[in-house]
Amino acid sequence: MEGVTIVSARILLPVVITLLAPLFVWLCRKDENRREAVSFIAAALTFGSVVSMAPAVLNGHVWYYEVTTLLPGITIAFAADGLSMVFGLIAPFLWFFVTSYNIGYMRGLNEHAQTRYYVCFAVAIFGAVGVALSANVFTLYLFYEIITVFTYPLVYHHEDADAKIGARKYIVYLMGTSKLFLLPAMVLTYVLVGNLDFHLADIVNGMFTPDVVAAHPRLVALTYWLYIFGIGKAALMPFHNWLPSAMVAPTPVSALLHAVAVVKAGVFCVCRIILSGFGTKVAGALTMSQIYIGSPGTILGDTCIAHGTAYIAGFTLVVASFIALTKDDIKARLAYSTVAQLSYVVVGVTMLVDSAVQGGVMHIAHHAFSKITLFMAAGAIYVATHLKKISLMDGLGRRMPWTFGAFGIASLSMIGMPPVCGFVSKWYLINGTLDSNQWPLLVMLLLSTALNAGYFVPILYRAFFKTPSEEANIGQYNEASKTMVVPLCITATISVFLGLYPQTFLNFVNMLGKF
Repeated sequence: MEGVTIVSARILLPVVITLLAPLFVWLCRKDENRREAVSFIAAALTFGSVVSMAPAVLNGHVWYYEVTTLLPGITIAFAADGLSMVFGLIAPFLWFFVTSYNIGYMRGLNEHAQTRYYVCFAVAIFGAVGVALSANVFTLYLFYEIITVFTYPLVYHHEDADAKIGARKYIVYLMGTSKLFLLPAMVLTYVLVGNLDFHLADIVNGMFTPDVVAAHPRLVALTYWLYIFGIGKAALMPFHNWLPSAMVAPTPVSALLHAVAVVKAGVFCVCRIILSGFGTKVAGALTMSQIYIGSPGTILGDTCIAHGTAYIAGFTLVVASFIALTKDDIKARLAYSTVAQLSYVVVGVTMLVDSAVQGGVMHIAHHAFSKITLFMAAGAIYVATHLKKISLMDGLGRRMPWTFGAFGIASLSMIGMPPVCGFVSKWYLINGTLDSNQWPLLVMLLLSTALNAGYFVPILYRAFFKTPSEEANIGQYNEASKTMVVPLCITATISVFLGLYPQTFLNFVNMLGKF
């Protein structure tokens, strides 16, 4: 879709607010009320500044501002289109609710190093907003790495042996994939194209022109795969193991990792690289045979690289769902659920048909609200009862009806049941498999949905319908503090709202155009 480019420094406002927020959090470190108030204020201001750009984006315009030029074709620049809005709105909006939840969690458990925690949390949001508004690969790469570096202390927060192992795996996987694959992909792009600028108003024709593709088809295909596997935050197998290992972090950090910043930055980057980097024409034209995987005339060799990515993601979502079935620790089960759910986004975007792309991009937002509800509920359960094992939660829903009720609503979204928003995403994705005649992907999506029910329904059955043992003494437990329960109930309610009014994010997705 062609639109007017609005060149304005106004787009820097959310970036500047989130840049200053960590500084003010640190300056207010001696007064915890003021320290946490900074996060509330920054979240509200950031969200408001992003929302203020939405009307122009919905009219088909693109915001743009270049900060500086480092080399010819390499700039630090920011832009906002429909895809930017999806991620750029949910990160600061959910930051507001997680801050309230953080107060109940961190104070309720009397956690140490709270100022460091809040500073790193704020910087992670700064990175997420920067990723959302990046106008080129170089700017995207800078903010992608900022997220990795400043979430490492959050994963290592408890500073025990488990935290050390989990944090080490976290940094090795994410920094390793970005340095081994993502950085070379950026260099190859610059060598082949001469610049790193995304094509924001044209998702059909990307950065790689027909002449470049014709002259260097194998190099372009190699660059594509370096990007896909270099974005480790998307948690595609085999580069997924960092995510379950990061569950050693406090539960609000898990919510940040799984719903707000880290993994959402990963799948957003995949969407941006495919839609605004390569464009659907190149992603659909290059075949697997051009990187010596299969040969022309074979099924594998004739498969386009985008559909090849979809099958990798389909494999990931099925296998991760099976693994989730085996986990008794509630955070571990949610972690593998996230690995699976992220692949819904990748599957949607790489099918290269309208309905599938719409479902995949919408799932960035829809999964965010539902998954953050699940993790906040898990944290509320832990603060109130110190229980982590699902097998010990018999009857607990009767003592914590609000928490488990919200958990149930979010679970329905993960399964794909109406009227919760996860149903809308999966409806579009399934339509996409039919539109593109990708029957194996349809089977994978339906199997994953059945597995989602298999690992969420038993939790709710135990909590509400199973009789607890006398030794469990569940009468001693009650709901966690209101600062924890209210946010998770609100995000669960929003999940239903988005299911009833899917156009909330669909309108932004439609601004990307048709192909």
